[in-house]
Amino acid sequence: MQPVIIPTSKVTAKRPFHVLAKPIGPICNLDCDYCFYLDKTEYYPETRRFDMSDTALEAHIKNYIESQPHGCREVTFGWQGGEPTLLGIDFYRKVVKLQKRYARRGMRVQNTLQTNGVLINDEWGRFLKENSFLVGISIDGDEELHDHYRKTRSGKGSYQQVVKGLKTLLAHRVETNVLTVIQNHNGDHGARVYKHLKALGAQFIQFIPIVEAVKGKGLSERSVSDVQFGQFMIDVFEQWRKEDIGKVFISHFDNALGMSLGMPSNICVHAPQCGDNIVMEHNGDVYSCDHFVYPEFKLGNLKQKDYPDLIETPIQQSFSTRKPTGSRLHCMSCNQRDLCNGACPAQRINDNGELAIDAKHVLCAGYYGFFSHIRPYLRAMGECVRRNIPAVYYHKFM
Repeated sequence: MQPVIIPTSKVTAKRPFHVLAKPIGPICNLDCDYCFYLDKTEYYPETRRFDMSDTALEAHIKNYIESQPHGCREVTFGWQGGEPTLLGIDFYRKVVKLQKRYARRGMRVQNTLQTNGVLINDEWGRFLKENSFLVGISIDGDEELHDHYRKTRSGKGSYQQVVKGLKTLLAHRVETNVLTVIQNHNGDHGARVYKHLKALGAQFIQFIPIVEAVKGKGLSERSVSDVQFGQFMIDVFEQWRKEDIGKVFISHFDNALGMSLGMPSNICVHAPQCGDNIVMEHNGDVYSCDHFVYPEFKLGNLKQKDYPDLIETPIQQSFSTRKPTGSRLHCMSCNQRDLCNGACPAQRINDNGELAIDAKHVLCAGYYGFFSHIRPYLRAMGECVRRNIPAVYYHKFM
């Protein structure tokens, strides 16, 4: 048998880019009601197993590293699903081995893994710590709030299993952040959710609003409303600013402070433009974005084209204009635009439940209320930063 030859990338990208890999596609061991990815199996009707092959894995790692712009000193690999731990630890041992093989001299390689936490045990904890993985684990609040939508295949709540996984990660000192989905059920309980996450030991927290389009109807009942979302974030912020500045780190708050000081957004949701965060499915298919894994946003396959070429395809170049187009239509006169930048274009949904560039963002009022509320505090915290004073003393400049 002839050895498989992994092609070498012929060109490097014009700018840094990120690939989120789906090594087991949409397959998951939970059945969360609001999951937007489980139905992606429909795009692969002939596929029975979604495990990423060794050939596809090596092609991804080799090409992703070689495609980075000249002078790039750091590259981050993202692993998500579905549930990526279903592939087992040996798959990620191969990942680390291949990364060491192809990394440029002096290049730092990092890995992030987003998991529901159900399969995390001591063996996983040791491996993730030894190999410096950053792990995101999904928890929607206390047991009642979490279990409302995040269920097992048998319909039972997953909270106890997930918290066990979180405790294992913390016990092994794995760098961990908690990702909380804001939906209609927990959307009225910002302070309650935040206090519970703190009690679990979470120090790094992300919040993601659920907005589900239903064709012909608009939004699903599970979707968080604009009013709920804005108040949820305000309630969390109020708890955080009174008790936890410098102790707990919340991505939305850190990002807003940085942007208020003139730094670029480190969250794609609030960047001025999309297009540099693409997705690779289990078989090498590449799509515009995690929220746009639809046939019309398929850029090609890694077996035929390198990442730099896929990023420059007409489909991706057109995709990158979605956010600026929506912002020009709805956001130009908004006095919070410098912090928001029109938010995620996947949440511009019209009354018929269809993605529409020209639709107003469904959470616009929530973002406006949230950013308006925190703006005075950001100014005060920014003054602390400029004077090299801990931000906890922001009240001196209010």
